[in-house]
Amino acid sequence: MVAINTNYDRKSEVKAFDDTKGVKGLVDAGITEVHRIFHHPPESDVHYPINNSGSDSEATQFSISVIDLQGLDRLDCPTKRKEIVAKVGEASETWGFFQIVNHGIPVDVLEEIKDGVRGFFEL
Repeated sequence: MVAINTNYDRKSEVKAFDDTKGVKGLVDAGITEVHRIFHHPPESDVHYPINNSGSDSEATQFSISVIDLQGLDRLDCPTKRKEIVAKVGEASETWGFFQIVNHGIPVDVLEEIKDGVRGFFEL
């Protein structure tokens, strides 16, 4: 079990990070270790609250919509396609992004994409 430091003021550290021009500012400053705001406990169910109310007592936790494409290619099940399209629409309108699972894209292709994106942002 990981102990969480109750004196840790993540909001202040995120603000300080933003003030340094983000990741580019950290790289330009010659950082040698991953900044604390990017450390996450190993428990997968830990969420950091997003305070959108201005009051710590009313902080809300959010999670990314996960959309499963399993069965989308089945021609004998048109309701499945409508269901998936509705989920994509809802996630897009509500949050603007979502995660897709069971899309059929091979892992090696995804790794090549990540390498390309990483290379772009390292320019």
